[in-house]
Amino acid sequence: MEYFPPALEALTEQFARLPGVGKKSAQRLSFFVLGLPDEEARAFAEAIVTAKRTISLCPVCQSFTEGEGLCPICQSSKRDESTVCVVADPKDVAALERSREYNGRYHVLHGVISPMNHVGPDDLHIKELVERVSAGGVHEVIMATNPTTEGEATAIYLSRLLKPFGVRVTRLAYGVPVGGQLEFADDATLTRALEGRREM
Repeated sequence: MEYFPPALEALTEQFARLPGVGKKSAQRLSFFVLGLPDEEARAFAEAIVTAKRTISLCPVCQSFTEGEGLCPICQSSKRDESTVCVVADPKDVAALERSREYNGRYHVLHGVISPMNHVGPDDLHIKELVERVSAGGVHEVIMATNPTTEGEATAIYLSRLLKPFGVRVTRLAYGVPVGGQLEFADDATLTRALEGRREM
C-alpha cells in the first residue's frame, strides 16, 4: 500500500540511490525538496542538469572540468609539473587541496583495481598516466590511493609500470593519526607508522 503519490515515491527512490542515503533519509530529503519554494526547487534541479551537461573529464589529469578544456589545476602555471599525485577519485583531489601542502599536479584513476568487483587495470585511467610519464618532464609520482587492500594493490601495480621510465615513485606515509593513541592502533598501522618515520 502506497501512502504517498507516485511522484513523491519516485523522488524518494531517486534520493535512495545516492551513496549513504537510506530509505528514511531519502524520504526526509523528498519532503525537504517539496517544501522548497518553486524558484529554489527549480534552481536545485537545474544545478543537477547543468552539472551533468557541462562537466567532463580533464584531458590531462582526468579530474572534473567544465567543458572540453583543462581543469583549473592543469591550467595553473604556478603548479609543479614535475610531480604527479595519483588518486582514486576526484574527491581525493579536494581532500589533498584542503591541506594546502601539495603544489604539484594530479592524476585521477576513477577507481582502484578490485578483482572482487570486476575492476581491472583497463577499467581505470592508467593508460593516460603512463602516456603522461613516458612523455617526459615528470620526476616524481606520488601514490595517494587509500591504504586498503585494493588501494595498495593498485599502487604496487602502478609503481611497477612506471619504474622503467626512471621516475621516482613514492607512497603517502600513513600510520597513527593525530590525536590517536598507540594502544588502540592495530599492528598494520603501527608497522606503517614505524616505516614512515622521519627525522625531527
